[in-house]
Amino acid sequence: MTKSEKKEEEKNLSQGNDLSEKEKVAKKTPDSEKKKSSEEKLKETQEKLLRSMAEMENQRRRFEKEKDEAFEFGGFNFARESLSLLDNIDRAINSFKNDEKLKNNKDLNKIIEAIDVIKKDLISIFKKNGIETIECINKKFDPNFHQAMLEIENITKESGTIIQEIQKGYMMKNRLLRPSLVGVAKKTLEKADKK
Repeated sequence: MTKSEKKEEEKNLSQGNDLSEKEKVAKKTPDSEKKKSSEEKLKETQEKLLRSMAEMENQRRRFEKEKDEAFEFGGFNFARESLSLLDNIDRAINSFKNDEKLKNNKDLNKIIEAIDVIKKDLISIFKKNGIETIECINKKFDPNFHQAMLEIENITKESGTIIQEIQKGYMMKNRLLRPSLVGVAKKTLEKADKK
C-alpha cells in the first residue's frame, strides 16, 4: 500500500468511529430529553412564526401608508412647478396694467379679462386638488410657513408681524408646497427706547 492509500483508510476509519460514537450517545439519551428538545423546538418554531407574521403585518401597514401618501401627494412636485404659471399670470396682468403705451388701447381690458379667466380656472383646479394660499398679511411670522426676505422698520406694527407679501405661499392639504416670501416688521429705535 502506498502512503496516500493508508491516509485515506485512516480517515475513513476515524469518520466511521465518529459516527458510531454519535449513535452510541443518541441511544443512551433518555426519552424525556428527546421530548423536551422537541417541545423546545416547537416553541422556538412558534415564536419564529409569530415574529414573521408580525413583521409581515407591519410591512403590510407600511406599504398601505406609502400607497395612501403616494395617492394623496403624488402630484406634489407637479403642483409646485405649476405655481410658477400662476405667478407669471399675475406678472402679466400687472405689466399690462402698468404699461403706459397700452393704457390707451381699447382692447387692453379684454386681454386682461381673458387672462383673469385663465387665472380663475387655474385657481379652481388648485382648490379641487387641495391647494390653498397661505394668508400671511398682519400675521405673526412663522418659519414653518414663511420665508423672511426683508425687515421693514414700522412704528405701528409689533416686531415679527408680516406687513408685506412678496410672493404667495401655498399648502397642499396639510403639507407646505411653497413658503410665502414676506417682509417682516422690525422695531424702530423710537419704539425700542420707549420700552
